[in-house]
Amino acid sequence: MGCYECCMRCLGGVPYCSLVATLLCFSGIALFCGCGHQALTETERLIETYFARNLQDYITLAYIIQYFQYVIYGLASFFFLYCIVLLAEGFYTTSAARQTFGEFRSTMCGRCLSSSFIVMTYVLAVLWLLVFAFSALPVYFFYNMDATCHTIDILTETPASINQLCVDARQYGLLPWNAVPGKACGMTLSSVCKTREYRMTYDLYIAAFAGAGITLLALLTYTMSTTYNFAVLRYLGRKGIGARC
Repeated sequence: MGCYECCMRCLGGVPYCSLVATLLCFSGIALFCGCGHQALTETERLIETYFARNLQDYITLAYIIQYFQYVIYGLASFFFLYCIVLLAEGFYTTSAARQTFGEFRSTMCGRCLSSSFIVMTYVLAVLWLLVFAFSALPVYFFYNMDATCHTIDILTETPASINQLCVDARQYGLLPWNAVPGKACGMTLSSVCKTREYRMTYDLYIAAFAGAGITLLALLTYTMSTTYNFAVLRYLGRKGIGARC
């Protein structure tokens, strides 16, 4: 066998669908976890500086943010390991790999493992759909805040009652209703929107939202690839000798 044929056989043994899904999952999780972690830290800083004067008003929010940051650490570790396992499973069921290592023999463990990956990946995709929807909430909050600031900037050129334009963090459940001041109005709100902390936090939440979407796309791709891999195992298991573990 020449060098060209050997290279073509090796390249043919790569599960490109699983490889693309792995790259998407790594990049999506990196965006979601990295940007989400920093965005939560900046959110706590914004609330502490502009929306609450008493520590007791936002201490619960601080604990919730800390809890979610620990969850982010666990998500990053779990998805890194799970993507590696799915990629390895893709290599195992590649047809070119079967040609390289000889006659294919389907085992009960192999088929059981592939079906387990299908169920787990499908469940993860459904759960991550909820995470994707949840990550849109802070983007929605900051979008409304940015739109209100834009309206205030327009009204400053034509004097009006701009102090009635406010963003109340208590309405979104970020602070208790007895928090003081709990909201920012008028030119105070406009000055908040012009700070570097606000812009950076807004951009971080958008990046985290995009990362959640990329991860969801990767999980859907994994679902298709694992389903195909299971179909390959079932088909070849009927043709070969179904060895048991």
